Amino acid sequence: MSRHETSPATLQPASNHRPNACCFCWCCCCSCSWNEDREQAWRASRETKLETIPNCEACAKPTPEEVQGWAQSFDKLMKSPAGRNVFREFLRTEYSEENMLFWLACEELKTECNKHTIDEKARMIYEDYISILSPKEVSLDSRVREVINRKMQEPSSHTFDDAQLQIYTLMHRDSYPRFLNSAIYKSLLQTVSHSSSES
Repeated sequence: MSRHETSPATLQPASNHRPNACCFCWCCCCSCSWNEDREQAWRASRETKLETIPNCEACAKPTPEEVQGWAQSFDKLMKSPAGRNVFREFLRTEYSEENMLFWLACEELKTECNKHTIDEKARMIYEDYISILSPKEVSLDSRVREVINRKMQEPSSHTFDDAQLQIYTLMHRDSYPRFLNSAIYKSLLQTVSHSSSES
């Protein structure tokens, strides 16, 4: 039974804060106390995991040419560690930093060769960014979710390729144009250009 296919017999009273809830599904529409406990435990584990995420990637200070290049193409921005950091800072202001975190996690997964490590990292990515219980769930269509759910039975380093491409495209089409017009990017461009002209 999917989260949208609850039978009338299993509906909870209208006063419940989660409509169309049933106690036979695993998803967050369930309003039973068992699921509430699971969600609280999950949020606590999320906070612990988040502490291990670095604030930004280690990178050198970008040159004026590099910063100007970010406006030429999204690919140039995403291939630059400094560019990803600045873009991630912008995404944080739009409350969509999870898109970059998910993309980075997928890139890291692709470098793994050890089967046990791949399984572990794939499950963490699933819990952190795909699970509907996660506060950092990324926006994916149902087709991609179905593909991931099938692949998670035997995870590989490419389990999230379709999802990663979808999020990359979303950032490119949706966030990137706003980033180029943002105070964050314009300020950085001005700063590096000014320091370059002084030296």
